Formats: sequence, structure tokens, C-alpha cells
Amino acid sequence: MQNLSTKEYKNEFVQAFPGDDSGNVKPRQTPGVLYSKALPTPVKKPQLLAWSDALAQELGIEKPTDQKDIDVLGGNHVAPSMYPYAACYAGHQFGNWAGQLGDGRAITLGEWEAPDGKSWELQLKGAGLTPYSRRADGRAVLRSSVREYLMSEAMHYLGVPTTRALSLVSTGDQIIRDMFYNGNPAYEPGAIVMRVAPSFLRFGSFEMPAARKETENLQQLVNWTIDRYYPHITGENRILDWFKEVLERTAHLMVEWMRVGFVHGVMNTDNMSILGLTIDYGPYSFLDDYDPDFTPNTTDLPGRRYAFGKQANIAYWNLGCLASAIAPLLLGTQELVAVLETYEEVFYRKYYAMMAGKLGLDAPTEADQDLIRRFSETMATLNLDMTIFFQLLMELPEDVQEQQTVVGHFQPSFYRELEAGERELLHTLIKDYQLRRKANSMAQEEAVQKMRENNPRFILRNYLLHQAIEELEKGQNTLFLKLQAALKDPYSQKFNEFFARRPDWASQKAGCSMLSCSS
Repeated sequence: MQNLSTKEYKNEFVQAFPGDDSGNVKPRQTPGVLYSKALPTPVKKPQLLAWSDALAQELGIEKPTDQKDIDVLGGNHVAPSMYPYAACYAGHQFGNWAGQLGDGRAITLGEWEAPDGKSWELQLKGAGLTPYSRRADGRAVLRSSVREYLMSEAMHYLGVPTTRALSLVSTGDQIIRDMFYNGNPAYEPGAIVMRVAPSFLRFGSFEMPAARKETENLQQLVNWTIDRYYPHITGENRILDWFKEVLERTAHLMVEWMRVGFVHGVMNTDNMSILGLTIDYGPYSFLDDYDPDFTPNTTDLPGRRYAFGKQANIAYWNLGCLASAIAPLLLGTQELVAVLETYEEVFYRKYYAMMAGKLGLDAPTEADQDLIRRFSETMATLNLDMTIFFQLLMELPEDVQEQQTVVGHFQPSFYRELEAGERELLHTLIKDYQLRRKANSMAQEEAVQKMRENNPRFILRNYLLHQAIEELEKGQNTLFLKLQAALKDPYSQKFNEFFARRPDWASQKAGCSMLSCSS
């Protein structure tokens, strides 16, 4: 185990690419470079609020006890071997080309080599101005930092590919934010999260040099990415083979989001990881009542571009943007387009396999696809709580037949009383499902185990996060600590106190139902 302040860090990204080494953090365009040096801006009083022991153990990082190590997490101390920088990238935001974006409130300190030889980028979010902060202050508030810290780790334990969070630090500073962009700014306590990932490269990292026609930088970035993160890909067609794997990973990520009911909220191309990780946690949410048109992001209204049921299609659109960015490196686009057009087949193959897992079915047949669609349509029509419904489905006795018994069994997942036609809709679906389960090639116990592995019992609902944040702002951490423990074991029944529908009061409360990009 090594200390954050004395570790010898690697800086292979900045050594490999052209950058702006001036250290000037004045917001500006930075053509020709892939990063700009940006030292964290010191804060008033960094204090450690939370620490991920399991991640630290994996990385070989000693938990900070010395103030100098806590100062690293708060941006008040930079180790001698670190080279702090903000990455330069572009992106399409809400379907429109936004040009240069970059790390506006994230600063990568360096690359930490773990005991197994793997390298991890350590990045502070909320550590101050960078050349890409535009009109913002480069800071983060406690509210958004708690959400990022807890959800990063929650997604990891759910088995969803994600960036990680090592620490949460309060800064002692007050930050002004207009949470809903409605002209009502207010001061909030500041905080910083240390994010961890093999790489924070995103689709927009490749869009930037492509848009500027910096073909040499683009070629170098693609080659470096493949060599470092996809070393098994070799040969003269490796760019196409690499794009194919990025497509596979992205489709897998979308399916995993759908499995647990996660809605990202801001699927801009600058928020799409080139490694297929969930990245940049802002106005996200899990589904409570099942609604394919649900978006938690106020900025995404009224179009709902990034709604739950549209995420898979948006991923395809974003992959098209990535394909356009790397197209100049190929002799033609026919093969590239052909790979892109495999997305639908790849996604649905993964999706139906995932749903078979949630439903406890053996290898899904073509006939099962209709049954799976009916489950989605029924949950949406009846506004069922997704997480609770699948838990109850897993616990459904084999011999339940009567409508009243079926409806009664699923009652805990209802947000309202069902009408007669809705009760019959649910009853018919469950009867057809039970017939299909009886045709399984696997035993009942095996089917239930399969369901248990694919259906979480605990999810980080927004109202729970909101309550934990309110407590922390008052200096209390009881709920925060409970949530931090529960998220590590989301498939068990150890934390049944959180196994409940979203309460009525939370459906309209700010921060529980809708959030903004500043969240």
C-alpha cells in the first residue's frame, strides 16, 4: 500500500501527445493540443467525508491519515511526479455540434500503477478552473459530488461497467449555483470527488482533432488507444476491428442500463466512454415507476431525447458520430458503415439474452421476444415499480392462477389502483409467463437463481440520495453511511428498509424527481 502524496506517478498520456504546458487556465480555444496543464485551485479546508476501501485495496492506495494525503484529494497538494491536466475534447450536445468542450471542472493528476501492473487515471472533479471551464468556475457542490461518489460505486457493485470513485472531500468553501437555471442562485457547500478509470477518453476526444482536421493527432490518438486499451487488436484492419469492439461494448452498456433501470440523462458524445464505461454522473436516475419516456433531466425537456427507452438508439447515433470522426483514417467508408449497421443486431441479441436472465428463461427463442415486449408494455401501462416488480416475479409461486391472487401478489409494486382491464392485462401476462417457465430446460431453482443474479433488490433511488444530501448538509451522515453499505450488496435482502416504492412526496420534490445538468 502506498500513499497518495509519495507515490511515483506515470504521465504517459501527456508524454505521448502535444499539449499546452503553459499552465494558463484562462478559458480559450486550444487548437493542436489534446490537453492543457491545469493545477488544482486550493480550497479552504479539505476534509475527508468518504473513502472507498475496496477500490483503494485494489489499487494499493493507503487510506489518508496524514493531512498532506487529504490535501491531494482536495487539490491543495500536488505530488512532485504528477502532471495535472485537463483534456481537450469536443462533442455533440442534445444532437447539436458544440465544438470544443473539454474538462471544465475535472483535472487528471496522473496515472497510478496498481500492484497488478494496471494503470488507473486519478482525476479530481470540482478542483477549479481549467482552460475548458468556459463561463463556469470549475467547482462542484456537495450535492452533485455525493451523487457521483455513491452512484459510481453503486453501478460497480450492480455489475454495470463504470468509472469509479475513490474519495469524497468537503472543501470548506461555499459555491453559488442556480440548480434549475431559473434565476434563483444560492450558496451550497463545495466538494471534490476523486474519480478513477483506466481512461477518461470519450467519443468527443476523437471528434475534436477530426473537426479541426488534425489528422496526425487523430491517427496518433487512435493508434495509442488501441495499443494501450485494446492490445489484442492487430493487423491491417485494426481500426475497423477496434470500432467494432467499441460498438459491442457500447451496446452492452446500454443493455446493462436497461437491466437495472438506469437513465443517464445527458448522453452527449462527450459523455460516451471509449471503453464502454458509464461516465459523468449528472442528472441521472433509476426508474421508479416504469416509463420508457422518463428523463430525469430538466434540460432534456420537452424533447426527451435521452429518455430511458431512447438510450439504445442514442448510443447508435453517437457511434455514428464516432464513425464520422475516424473515417478520415480509412480509405473508404463502406466497411465502416457496414460495422455501424450491425448495431441493431448486436444490441437486440444482448437485450433479449439480458431479459431472459431477468425472467429466468433459458436461451430466448423468437417467440420469447413477443413475451418480453409484453412485459415492457405492461409495466409501462400499469406504471409498475420496475425493481419491486421483478423481485416479486422472482418470488411468485408456481401454482398461482386466480386473478385476485396474482394482482395481490404484485400489489407492492403499484403506484396506483389498477382498473379492471389493467388487472386482466397483468393476469394474462403472468399466466403466459408461467406456461413459458414450465417449458424451461433448467430446473426451477436454477431459473430463480438466474433471476436473482440479474434483478437488483436495492437501487440508489433519487429520493434516498436527496435525503442523504440534506442530512450531510446539516452535518449528519447516518443515511449516507447506510446507503454506502447497501450499495455494496444490491442483490441481497440485507437492506430491506430500502425495499419500497418512491414515496408520494418525492414525485414532485426538486432533486428527487427532476434534476438539471448542474446536479
